[in-house]
Amino acid sequence: IYTSGSTGKAKGVMVAHYNVVRLLQASDGLFGFGSPDIWTLFHSISFDFSVWEMWGALAYGGKLLVVPAQLARSPREFYEFICEQRVTVLNQTPSAFQRLIAAQAESEARHTLRSVIFGGEALELHTLDAWVERNGADQPELVNMYGITETTVHVTHRRLSAADIASRVGSVVGKALADLQAYILDRHQQPVPQGVTGELYIGGAGVARGYLKRPELTAERFITDPFSAEPKARL
Repeated sequence: IYTSGSTGKAKGVMVAHYNVVRLLQASDGLFGFGSPDIWTLFHSISFDFSVWEMWGALAYGGKLLVVPAQLARSPREFYEFICEQRVTVLNQTPSAFQRLIAAQAESEARHTLRSVIFGGEALELHTLDAWVERNGADQPELVNMYGITETTVHVTHRRLSAADIASRVGSVVGKALADLQAYILDRHQQPVPQGVTGELYIGGAGVARGYLKRPELTAERFITDPFSAEPKARL
């Protein structure tokens, strides 16, 4: 999957089938996905969020609705579509969800969502105020998931509570998935004390193979994991 990240220059990330399968396994107990669920494929297949949308639905026997591009560009029509098709699991970037919140405010249609999952961008909690006022914080559940393409879509999980949203403190990303490790390290790649600013490093089964035909960049960005007993483990 190609990603430009913060550089603006596209690079191909070699994500293995294994990486995706273990993502679904690691997330299994968090959501209870199953055959009654109806998902939307809202995102382009060039965006890694689409991998989660496709296989999160199909691997659990759910129904996957492919959203036409024109419909995806119209928040009002997309909200009506969600309601008409009785969608239960919705994946959105925070900016796209803001437009959906505005569309709901102008509609009389009622949704059947049970899970709204955020990814792809930082989620500012205060932007959910209008949604929570109309829908509450638990029906549907609101889940923030942080991740990057190099670590296979999602790294962390946080089911947002009303208290989280009321706190209005930045973006709460939660804890790492069960088969991943998250470290906050300093410039010497040593763990920092709690409350001290550092850089986030991710280890575990979600780490991709590297960048396609970019061995130097792979060696620079995918480093040996000094905290793992596995000899070939990387961060």
